[in-house]
Amino acid sequence: MSSIVHRPGKAFDAHVPVVIIGAGAAGLVAALAAHEAGAEVLVIERDPLPRGSTALSAGLVPAAGTRWQRAAGIVDDPGLFAADIMAKAHHEPDAVLVDRVSREAAPAIEWLAASHGLAFSLITDFGYPGHSARRMHGLPSRSGEELINALRGAAERADISILCDAHVTTLFAGEDSSIIGLAFTRPDGTRDEVGCGQLVLACNGYGGNRALVAQHIPSLADALYFGHPGNQGDALLWGEALGAGTRHLSGHQGHGSVAHPAGILVTWATITEGGVQVNSRGERFCDESRGYSEQAAEVLRQPDGVAWTVFDARIAAIARQFEDFRQAEAIGAVLAADDWPTLAARMSVPIDTLGATMTAVSGFKSTGTEDGFGRSFAGLPDLAPPFRAVKVTGALFHTQGGLVVDAEARVLDRARHPLPNLFAAGGAACGVSGAQASGYLSGNGLLMAVTLGRIAGRAAGAAAT
Repeated sequence: MSSIVHRPGKAFDAHVPVVIIGAGAAGLVAALAAHEAGAEVLVIERDPLPRGSTALSAGLVPAAGTRWQRAAGIVDDPGLFAADIMAKAHHEPDAVLVDRVSREAAPAIEWLAASHGLAFSLITDFGYPGHSARRMHGLPSRSGEELINALRGAAERADISILCDAHVTTLFAGEDSSIIGLAFTRPDGTRDEVGCGQLVLACNGYGGNRALVAQHIPSLADALYFGHPGNQGDALLWGEALGAGTRHLSGHQGHGSVAHPAGILVTWATITEGGVQVNSRGERFCDESRGYSEQAAEVLRQPDGVAWTVFDARIAAIARQFEDFRQAEAIGAVLAADDWPTLAARMSVPIDTLGATMTAVSGFKSTGTEDGFGRSFAGLPDLAPPFRAVKVTGALFHTQGGLVVDAEARVLDRARHPLPNLFAAGGAACGVSGAQASGYLSGNGLLMAVTLGRIAGRAAGAAAT
């Protein structure tokens, strides 16, 4: 159980200028930035290896005005990016923070590429809902596993200390609520303590804590959790105990396309390129194009909490750039057939109903009209054989609410004053998605991890030196 212990004047045998809790993308980027600022850094990770929710993602970071966009002839800028974030999130987020992360995203990934060798490239063959330009950047395999491994490698090359198998359980606070040190436990039950000058919370949100999910996101209390089980809300609980402000705790990222029962993420390109979702009756049930986050609840409302994503070979070829999709194909989760009756039989859905559903979709595409759910198929090619289908369910990926931070990633108290020497990044901080699942713009999670991670690391490093 995480706790705050007020122990002014407590002495520690070891002291590190900057300590970072969590070795996901936010923590490792913060470590690289603090190290670059000249500070000695220690990253503490509860797992045997740095992974976090980053490793479970597609590893894509949205950024506007990058050299990769310019090379592809894509016109984009941070102002347009910020407007997209605010529009998707119903204008609920802090506009100052949205402006900051929108401006910091391109410099952050340019820095990771130039200074640390991360081989980013731009996804140009499909777009994500809510983005008015193609601005998703990822590593060659389009997997979070590759991203976290690349960040770990960069930290190791910089001789940054990463202490794994160490679960931080206690923060020690001084007289002014500054953090003077922490205690962590090992798998064998041994306990150690270390003092710190600056502390960065990069241990994500509370998605793995069923009690907190039931409290703040009751609609997904029983949903599949597709994030990291270590996301138990430690940062949130510590911050609240210190008097930190919190915001948008109901905000979250869901996903309506996790292969079932395989538990493999199926890229949303299957929908944005013209695919649809049907339930076990062979019927469509909503406008799938709004976004994958809000689609999680829609899928879970269907019989048995599952649906089928239906697409074709052309879309499968686009999806195949993602390692996750290739894995789904390799294990047979993606069904194939040359006609709708055969595909329906393999899906075990009513043949006549699926045929009628897909005929209707074909008609909407040919006429360019909206369907009864308000989805427009204008400009999308009709699905052509061989067809594809994958059984999916909805899942909670990670929470988006959290500790209120300012534009320097400093944690603020309830009166919006900075707490001494405490920073938060990634899922530990309140994100830019607002209070609803529908506010999540694709990539917001890694956007906050990479940009706030770098901002927090720079600020903590500067304060330490």
